[in-house]
Amino acid sequence: QLQASGGGLVQAGDSLRLSCAASGRTFNIESMGWFRQAPGKEREFVAVLSWSGDNTYYEDSVKGRFAISRDNAKNTMYLQMNPLKPEDTAVYYCAASTWSGLSHYTYAYKFWGQGTEVTVSS
Repeated sequence: QLQASGGGLVQAGDSLRLSCAASGRTFNIESMGWFRQAPGKEREFVAVLSWSGDNTYYEDSVKGRFAISRDNAKNTMYLQMNPLKPEDTAVYYCAASTWSGLSHYTYAYKFWGQGTEVTVSS
């Protein structure tokens, strides 16, 4: 089970840190990622982190602004977002994949959190 949190209403240039707490069976998980879905748009990839924490992959528009990380002791994944832009407004979902490698495809992810909403005003 994945539980996402940390969203909110912020201004452009502000920062937010999203959290994704994992519970239950995690021994088959190969990677965890973040996706987002803006109103009227399809869900899109944001970032992914290997389960070991050694490898990351980001969507081009967030490179240099977002950072994905994980706290093994807390079984929690994070997405630090700074600086935020109005085009980052979306519902953000965390997900876990049992596939090897780092994927940006939604179908590669078996487990999904409920989403947390991020609104960035200009």
